[in-house]
Amino acid sequence: MIKHLKHSGKWLISHKDWTAHLTFAIGGIVVGLVATVMAISSEWANHVFRSTTEISPYLPFILSPLGLILVVWLTRKYFPGSEGSGIPQVMAALEMGHEKERSRLLTLRIAFGKVMLCMIGLLSGASIGREGPTVHVGASIMFSLRRFVRFRIYDMERVLILAGGSAGVAAAFNTPLAGIVFGIEELSRSFEVRTRGLMLTGVMVAAITAIAIQGNYTYFGSTSAVIDIYSSIVPVLICGVIGGVMGGVFSLVLIRGSHLVAPFRNNKPFVVAILCGLSIAIIGYYSGHVTYGTGYNEAKLLVTGSGELGTDYAYLKLLATVVSYLSGIPGGIFAPSLATGAGLGAHIAEWLTAYPHGALVLFGMVGYFAGVVQAPITAFVIVLEMTDQHELIVPLMVTAFIGTAISKSICKTPIYCTLADSFRPEEKKLYNK
Repeated sequence: MIKHLKHSGKWLISHKDWTAHLTFAIGGIVVGLVATVMAISSEWANHVFRSTTEISPYLPFILSPLGLILVVWLTRKYFPGSEGSGIPQVMAALEMGHEKERSRLLTLRIAFGKVMLCMIGLLSGASIGREGPTVHVGASIMFSLRRFVRFRIYDMERVLILAGGSAGVAAAFNTPLAGIVFGIEELSRSFEVRTRGLMLTGVMVAAITAIAIQGNYTYFGSTSAVIDIYSSIVPVLICGVIGGVMGGVFSLVLIRGSHLVAPFRNNKPFVVAILCGLSIAIIGYYSGHVTYGTGYNEAKLLVTGSGELGTDYAYLKLLATVVSYLSGIPGGIFAPSLATGAGLGAHIAEWLTAYPHGALVLFGMVGYFAGVVQAPITAFVIVLEMTDQHELIVPLMVTAFIGTAISKSICKTPIYCTLADSFRPEEKKLYNK
């Protein structure tokens, strides 16, 4: 008992522990600031590209291929390791045991490149999100702090990475709770009790910084749709099953497609960039220019009920996201997946007219997103916090678990775990079969 009290007292008042919390707080502020910059600049990039389609609907056929060529060239020459979402890199770094290996994936140079290249990708009309890249940037920023302070907690590098990635989600979505859940459920299956306070420090400070600058907004707005638990059984089952099937198929196509395209991307990267850029332009033209960019505005439009999109929006957005990711440019799939799910829910709502349209949009969003990431708690918490729709917490939760279960029957391994294989030095095969 005396030993325990002595240890506890030392831990509470230790100068090193206060230094650790201060370091995490400073890191959280920086992550929050960078996430805010990425949020503002991504919306600006979306707006700029959309304005080009108003000048001429055919401009994307030039801008998208040229933009992707530029991003691929910059990525390969100056920022190798910044390609893709960034979440697989963070997951791989968490599993590595040596600083040198982690330093290949988490550097301030890569973080800078991730921010810049993601914006250029959005200026090119690519269907990518900034949230995954923010996770990578947040982890890189926190990991860089290891050189300034000596920590006495075991494997503090891993805690820094975990806190940085979680802080990135919290600041990107303006959802502190979702950041914590994401860190526990997706990035790391477990962590020691003594490190929880440090992770929470980084996550909460990052979220508070972003909120202080951008305001306490709901990411996708809110809907007044309400449905009781018993009435929601049918739409929850349908949205969960369909969302899970589509999410699983999307993940499987992305994994297998990445495996097939990888040799061509390594040997002829600019040819792949041109083909993907032209495909993005074709899909965008056919959709009426609504599949470009993050999908944030389209999802918000569907959630708030302030407008309508075509019934094929979800499927075209899914296709545009696959093509954008296969190009190898830096960019995430979080926001595009949420937008795809919102479009899916809106399409299902046209069949189930007896149920509130807004509720079905949210069910479709959480069902599909859970099917993609196979992290049900993260999925429903993110959607719940982004829409402030707490009356639907149980139906959203059930939908997320159904979507995840269905997806796992199609895609056996979660997409981020599989994509992380290419960044693990001990793995020789890029992807699981």
